[in-house]
Amino acid sequence: MKSKKINFSVTVIACIVTALLTCFLTLWIMNQKLNKYARLREVDNYIKNNYYLDLDQDTEQALMDTMLKGYVAGLGDKYSQYLTAEEYQNFMTKESGKTVGIGVTAIQNEDGYPKIIEVQENSPAEQAGLQINDIIIAVEGEDVLEYGYLESIANIKGEENTSVTITIQRDMQKLDYDIIRKSFDIITAKGQMLENQIGYIKIDSFRENTVEQFLNALENLQENGAKGLIFDVRDNGGGLLDSLEKMLDPLLQEGVIATATYHGGVTENVVVSDANEINLPMVILVNGNSASAAELFSASLRDFKQAKLVGTQTFGKGIMQVTTRMHDGAGLSLTVATYQTSVSECYQGIGLEPDVIIEPAENFVLTANPDSETDLQLAEAMALFEN
Repeated sequence: MKSKKINFSVTVIACIVTALLTCFLTLWIMNQKLNKYARLREVDNYIKNNYYLDLDQDTEQALMDTMLKGYVAGLGDKYSQYLTAEEYQNFMTKESGKTVGIGVTAIQNEDGYPKIIEVQENSPAEQAGLQINDIIIAVEGEDVLEYGYLESIANIKGEENTSVTITIQRDMQKLDYDIIRKSFDIITAKGQMLENQIGYIKIDSFRENTVEQFLNALENLQENGAKGLIFDVRDNGGGLLDSLEKMLDPLLQEGVIATATYHGGVTENVVVSDANEINLPMVILVNGNSASAAELFSASLRDFKQAKLVGTQTFGKGIMQVTTRMHDGAGLSLTVATYQTSVSECYQGIGLEPDVIIEPAENFVLTANPDSETDLQLAEAMALFEN
């Protein structure tokens, strides 16, 4: 009996010690967390008690948003960012492949005015009658040079179902257009047949709606007897990995195409292809603005011996972000992994060196209309099919 009493006492003491240690550890962790934000509370209290104006709700929200933006910025990663509720909604709209506006792409001409180089299909601008090479000389009656180029461009943008007045110069005419801003699908993948039955698809980004546009263009080119394919990802800054996978699937053999390495060295397959594969020669046009998913698209096709790269060194972004909605409607875009093909190393900070390096012609501007006479890189890509 004595032995049993001793064992029971030891067990009780052990339980008490364990409970005390657990309590102490919990209090220590809580104290560390409180100390972590002590400076923030101190600054917050000082501002509320000493700022010469009362803080309204909007100012309080602005302080919180700015604080959280700064907190994430402390990572030193330019791709990780805190998004306000409005910014998050705009981001998700962009990822879906939709936009609100009038639907033109412009560059600054030699006189300083915006010159329209592309009019999106089914956009308010197309419906209103704006054309490529139109010069925007005024927005809402304000001359672009006097009001400011960037300010004028920003003034064209706005909320859905609102109106903007644009004055354009076309040849010797000055024309005014009242255009209603609308939400519409952005054309991010568009194909056409070039000479010698070479199919060409320009991919501007990898959005949700890019997949359908790309697959339709690919199917049309095949049905019309394409003997080779050129994919143009110049100035393509990337996009969604899911869209990339669906676009690569019909182009590559069965198997694991790309993997990602997460925190702690955990590796996962992120791009997988089935057995269906297009058997056509391929070339990809790249430049220094080809980044992220555009680079993985290019690296995947080259590493699996499907395509050659033509152009200049790519940007070198081999890290992946995941964007998550917070409880209040805000968002957090965070870099969570590196990625690479299952054949080669990650190109983060390095980029991809083309198989054929060729600089663009001086003053060359990439537009939606391919022209091998002015586009030296496109001409070189087409020449590869002759060899």
